[in-house]
Amino acid sequence: MRRRLYWRYTRVNRPRGPKFSELEFPVVLRSGLIRLLLITLIFVMAGLLFAHPALLISSVTRKIQEGALPANVALRAAAKALHTEDIYAADRPNQLSPVVKDFPSRVYVPNSDSASVDVIDPATYQVVDHFKVGRLPQHIVPSYDLKTLWVLDDQGYALTKIDPATAKVEKTVPVDDPYNLYFTPDGSEAIVVAEALHRLDFRDPQTMKLNFSLQVPCTGVNHLDFSADGSYFIASCEFDGKLLKVETAARKILATIELGPHDMPQDVRTSPDAKTFYVADMEANGVHVIDPERFAKIGFVKTGKGTHGILVSRDSKFLYISNRGEGSISVMELASEKIIAKWRIPHGGSPDMGGISADGNVLWISGRYNAEVYAFDTTSGKLLARIPVGKGPHGLCVYPQPGRYSLGHTGLFR
Repeated sequence: MRRRLYWRYTRVNRPRGPKFSELEFPVVLRSGLIRLLLITLIFVMAGLLFAHPALLISSVTRKIQEGALPANVALRAAAKALHTEDIYAADRPNQLSPVVKDFPSRVYVPNSDSASVDVIDPATYQVVDHFKVGRLPQHIVPSYDLKTLWVLDDQGYALTKIDPATAKVEKTVPVDDPYNLYFTPDGSEAIVVAEALHRLDFRDPQTMKLNFSLQVPCTGVNHLDFSADGSYFIASCEFDGKLLKVETAARKILATIELGPHDMPQDVRTSPDAKTFYVADMEANGVHVIDPERFAKIGFVKTGKGTHGILVSRDSKFLYISNRGEGSISVMELASEKIIAKWRIPHGGSPDMGGISADGNVLWISGRYNAEVYAFDTTSGKLLARIPVGKGPHGLCVYPQPGRYSLGHTGLFR
């Protein structure tokens, strides 16, 4: 009744001319203010999206971690915002997350044959700590939230937890056959690559409790990388020359490629524009170029004997590719897909896996069969140091590194 009387009053007693009654004015003013606020909000959001999509992604990522957004919604929002962006845009020199900015800069080296970890101070090129871990440690992997480093004790069936704030061991967690470890781009699950068991195990990223186990139709599954939106990933199978395309959320295999019966695919890396995947191959002695949408091989780049690891430069312009069989690093220009330089280790070596310093100036690589670690100047290609470590150094981790979150391996950041 009160509403009817109000509108009747404004119709009957409305004064002539442009002026409003005292009762009508607040309604008009309110609706005008609402329209103004809505228009302002639209312009602000548009400005953020087009001027700097990474801001939107950071917000989305934060909401995922807080549980405020369902994973699939967040992934779609992130994909849309990064449609024309460099997926490594958050990995620029010294662009450290607040989570890691106070961590000491260290190089963590898992010595597979010594069942130990050596810790190097990159400022002095000296080993400053050494501790025992489980059997056959393969890689050292930053957690999705950047707060933990996991040593993958493959034959020890465990993960050893390191606190990067102190560079000290905390505890071990039992996990089946952890050859390698990755995290889904929404942070909802860890993916343990159980190579010997022919499985990809989807686990809780904090407790490592098993959620789902995917049996794979290949032997030697070991490395992988994700599409820009995280909806799928491509994994390499070392011992039968195959690649797998796997849908992340559904945890199912979408397709398989057989590169060749004598091929031995290793590390996998997505291009900055996410339109290409690069796969190192130890037997083919180069890098396969893969169209991820059609899931087809579209090219091959010869690099060197025993091609093994792939790293993206801090400016997203180059790939650093380790050639374990000949003791060299090939530098590939991404724009042309041409090898523009080769850095050779004096008197030979066996460069395997590694990482890049936070400032982008030093490439750190383990010497798998030489019980040493190599440090290269990324500007000149000069070997800065070769540091003695334990036997069988494998997937070393440089930490901290730039990035908002970790997708796993020895430092796959976005």
